[in-house]
Amino acid sequence: MIKIITLIFAFLSVLFSKLAASEQALQTQPIISGYQYQHSSKLLAQDRRYMVSLPERYHMSNRHYASLYVIDADFQFQHVSAVVKNLARMGKLPPLIVIGIANQGSDDYLKTTTWPDPKDEAFGGAGQFHAYLKQELVPLIDSQFRTKGQKALSGYSLGGLFTLYSMMQPDTPFNAFLAMSPSAWFDGNSLPGKLEPLLKQGKLTAPVFISLAREEGMGVDKVVEVFEQSAPAALKWQYKHYPEENHFTTALPALYDGLQFLAPDYAIDGTDMLAIGDYHQVLAHFKEQQKNWAGFRFEWLHAYQFAKYMFWSKQLDQVDGALQAISKQFPESLTGVTIQLANGFNKRKDFERVAQLLARVKADGETLPGWHKQMSVYYQAMNKPELARQHQQQALKLAQQYQLESWEVWELK
Repeated sequence: MIKIITLIFAFLSVLFSKLAASEQALQTQPIISGYQYQHSSKLLAQDRRYMVSLPERYHMSNRHYASLYVIDADFQFQHVSAVVKNLARMGKLPPLIVIGIANQGSDDYLKTTTWPDPKDEAFGGAGQFHAYLKQELVPLIDSQFRTKGQKALSGYSLGGLFTLYSMMQPDTPFNAFLAMSPSAWFDGNSLPGKLEPLLKQGKLTAPVFISLAREEGMGVDKVVEVFEQSAPAALKWQYKHYPEENHFTTALPALYDGLQFLAPDYAIDGTDMLAIGDYHQVLAHFKEQQKNWAGFRFEWLHAYQFAKYMFWSKQLDQVDGALQAISKQFPESLTGVTIQLANGFNKRKDFERVAQLLARVKADGETLPGWHKQMSVYYQAMNKPELARQHQQQALKLAQQYQLESWEVWELK
């Protein structure tokens, strides 16, 4: 019996040691969607935090991006940055740099999002906070990251109130505004009276999205009335009601729709392009998209869908003409579209055409993982395995260098 027990313990010991070794062998790796930073604010006389999420291909080029600033970042940043990244990946929104403006507790949140109220000293710091954003945080972000002129501000609840407050300031650093369920009840519903003269005088020109959930006493209805009665015809604005959502659940769906408001008709696939017409008409559609707040260029999915469209529409004899038009109208997109067309010709086994296309964009393409991937496929078909291996290795090396997301890395494999 003692021998049996000893054997059992020995067996269990070996088993547990193997399990422990197995657990140690499972390497954990964090999935990082953004980073938090801290800097010293002279205006606010304290250290302030901010958070940043970069577009998926940020490190692959020197491209500059539009940015979205989010108030109350501790509460809002993670889901906002995730939605922005998903919409950009799926071709429904240009990629954006997302900046979370952190508030430091509920007292700080109340103070920084509201203008003075003589009845309550807990409010009243919006002016100073606005100055902090304009003079310190926005210039800091512009110095650290590749931003461009398009800067949107978004906020929910009191953050939505501050968003509209910033919109009304003549020196606002932002030029698009998303105000989700803004707390327009503040200061005795004085917001409509502040908005009306600015709208009538044409002083508000930036796109603005306003939403409201299934909630009463927010004062948003009066704000919307002012826009309906006083907004000039040229002002791009939208109001959306969410009767199925409450004040706490509305922030995410409202943000989603607000972002779509900034980039209407941005999402398009090959089937949509077929309905538009020939490639001239499709490119004219994309040219029209450049008038949107964040403009337009072919993202990876647009390029992929356009290549599929050229095959589906049987316009392969016009590929050269289409690429020539793209080089003139969307020069920054030429290499990406060419690589996707080469992908299509690789699948059709038209390897002569593949070689011609990839050679045209070699200078730029050699810096891109996708170009090397298509070169690898081509050389494999040409029975040149060593060249195929070299290009495949270079594709993966560049993917690591550019910190591409895992889905893109596996696409390359």
